[in-house]
Amino acid sequence: MKKVAFICIHNSCRSQMAEAITKIVAKDDLEAYSAGTEKKSSINPLAVKAIKELYNVDISLTQYPKLIEELPPVDVVITMGCGVQCPFLPCEYREDWGLVDPTGKDYGEYIKTAKIIEQKIKQLIIKLKNQ
Repeated sequence: MKKVAFICIHNSCRSQMAEAITKIVAKDDLEAYSAGTEKKSSINPLAVKAIKELYNVDISLTQYPKLIEELPPVDVVITMGCGVQCPFLPCEYREDWGLVDPTGKDYGEYIKTAKIIEQKIKQLIIKLKNQ
C-alpha cells in the first residue's frame, strides 16, 4: 500500500479533508497523511463540518494539524495548490492539485472542494495502478 502525503501551508483545511477522504474512499489502496509548512492550532471547523455532512466522519476526533517534519517517509506527495514551494520530500510520485482554498468563503465552497478532492483521489489511484 502506497503512503500519500497531502501538503498545504497550514494543514487546516484542504490537506486535512484530503487525508480524511482518502481514509474513507481509498483505505484499501492508500495510507493517507497530511501536513503543512506551518500549522494552525486546529482544523478549520467548516472543513470538519463538510466531512461530517458528506461522509459522517468527525475528523476533529482523529486528525490534527501537523508539520511536514512529523510525516513518516511517503511514496506520493500531493500539494494542494498553495502558491508556495513546499520543502523537498523524497517520493516516487508528486502532483499539484491546484485547489482554491475555501477558507473565508461560504460553506458551499467547502462541500465543492471536498467533492473535487474525492474525484482527484479516485483518479490518483488509477494513475498509480497504471504506473
